[in-house]
Amino acid sequence: MNLMKNSLRHVLSILIFLTAITVTSSQVPEGYKGKPFKDKYYTGGPQVIPGRVELAYYDLGGEGVGYHDTTPANEGSVLNHTAGHWRPGIPEYIVFFRENEGVDISYTKDWADFNHPNKVDPKVNQLYIGWQSDGEWTNYTVNVMKPGRYRIITVYGYQDNKSELWINGNKAVSLVLPENTGDWHKWTQATVGEITFSNAGPNLLTLKYNKGSNLAYLDFLLLEEIPLTK
Repeated sequence: MNLMKNSLRHVLSILIFLTAITVTSSQVPEGYKGKPFKDKYYTGGPQVIPGRVELAYYDLGGEGVGYHDTTPANEGSVLNHTAGHWRPGIPEYIVFFRENEGVDISYTKDWADFNHPNKVDPKVNQLYIGWQSDGEWTNYTVNVMKPGRYRIITVYGYQDNKSELWINGNKAVSLVLPENTGDWHKWTQATVGEITFSNAGPNLLTLKYNKGSNLAYLDFLLLEEIPLTK
């Protein structure tokens, strides 16, 4: 009898899980043509929440789909082609990451980011979005494992850029970078807001930003889980 009850519970849990996926798979706006980032090195699929969303891994699809940038060139790659910016021993994959797209991406360097004290050091060779301009944005198809309320933590350089996060086409939160670090390459870490994901499964997360900072990633820390409805 106990074995039968356990088997029934197992089957029921699978059905609930599959139902949740079916219900929430349509959360991404209908007709959205972007796809989760992947290349020959990164094949992990949609970035997972709770967890870290690397901002350089915005969706595939190009200008107007995966991102909007005010200039066609990846300004980070342009700079890294100049003398002294391709640091010794750093793979070309990092130095010229997504160089044929418009989002401006570079990486943390010894002489620029680690030759002075930071309140919080970013990772060595950390990819980040810089050269920001007003009205730019990037899209991320994410996989929300646990619906709920999340704290958002980031590592950034310089000052507030009046950025926002949108979920499936609806504004969710304004992010506040609380401290002016004094320079694009002086880094700190801060809680920048809270956000609620109501549905598990695929969701479209849009980061809208303006001039003001270098942004590396967003960490989503679960504070309060939303229970599955019966």
